[in-house]
Amino acid sequence: MNTEKSSACFREAEQYIPGGVNSPVRAFRAVERDPLFIERASGSKIYDIDGNELIDYVCSWGPCILGHAPEAVVNAVKAVCERGLSFGAPTELETQLARLIVEAVPAIEQVRLVSSGTEAVMSAIRAARGYTGRNKIIKFAGNYHGHSDGLLVKAGSGLMTESVPDSAGVPEGYASYTLTAEYNGGESVERLFEAEGEDIAAVVIEPVAANMGVVPPKEGFLEFLRDITRKNGALLIFDEVITGFRLCYGGAGEYFKIRPDLVTLGKIVGGGMPLAAYGGAAEIMQVLAPAGPVYQAGTLSGNPVAVTAGIATLTELKAHPEIYERIDGNGEKLAEAFRQKGLWVNRAGSLLSAFFTDGPVTDYTSALRSDKKKFAAYFSRMLEEGIYVAPSQFEAMFISAAHSDEDIQRTVEAIRRL
Repeated sequence: MNTEKSSACFREAEQYIPGGVNSPVRAFRAVERDPLFIERASGSKIYDIDGNELIDYVCSWGPCILGHAPEAVVNAVKAVCERGLSFGAPTELETQLARLIVEAVPAIEQVRLVSSGTEAVMSAIRAARGYTGRNKIIKFAGNYHGHSDGLLVKAGSGLMTESVPDSAGVPEGYASYTLTAEYNGGESVERLFEAEGEDIAAVVIEPVAANMGVVPPKEGFLEFLRDITRKNGALLIFDEVITGFRLCYGGAGEYFKIRPDLVTLGKIVGGGMPLAAYGGAAEIMQVLAPAGPVYQAGTLSGNPVAVTAGIATLTELKAHPEIYERIDGNGEKLAEAFRQKGLWVNRAGSLLSAFFTDGPVTDYTSALRSDKKKFAAYFSRMLEEGIYVAPSQFEAMFISAAHSDEDIQRTVEAIRRL
């Protein structure tokens, strides 16, 4: 596979951009090669600047559930761009998207739009602290909630890929308000509530962990979190930046029949544009300025172009519920192919990960046992087969509605040849 132009572009990028990329995992360090520079994408395929066509299972890290450049979304974005790119003032489009979200997600009665998943989770935690009058939060080892200072403690995603346990530049004072428990480990949560319960504002969790590879919750674990937070007067926050509108139209709360207090959304909710959201019970959301004392603002929050992409995407998903049955079924076909090769596979709907490890992956510790060298070899082999998967053992494969039967069969055959 020829990647000379991509490598040359990367060398140039390194002169002007730290590490040559604007998000660390894109640098391909974990797979010991230069990154691909993408020229365009359509449907289930991406095309790099060397002319390579690849079946894409990264899908922009999740947003492209309809595939790349779906006609309905692109046409809507083109039309709205002609009316202006940003106003810094309210539009009817914001209310339209907010209504779609509130109608879809049972736990959300009111919602605030922001520009990134990091911003959504950071703001939801601030709202939880403002509502409860408490300071500390519990997060789970290997769960990634964006790069705000207080959450870069035993985080997943790129921090695992780069083997960086925490980030420099974060004052100890920030981290001291973040308590870390074991994902799928109820006893660790109980111990923290016993020691710090009166000052715990919230528990924040990826209901399906997807930043240490895909790790579903054990049976009863989310129900346990719902019970213990209620008992102790803390809020339960579902970080659904990845799972929102992917596991099903109502997200993980609907999928698992659990009602959290706050939900954060990103990726799919913006249809591939920079947009995210957080919402929950109206009583909690009313703490936000200008209704209440908790301040959060953003010049580009509710940007009309991003909002339009979100509206078009959610409208398509709402009108075609069969999409979920299709992408879940294709996810199982790929998972079964990995199982037949003797790999450990975790799947939740159209999210899946194959792990190069000797045993099941149920938490952060077991995820870290993965053989990164074997994963790097697998990644390169798949590229040679014309298939693009995430350049990290600790990220998910994403199935889109654009993946055809032929795409899935080609991928299954490539897995069999590993």
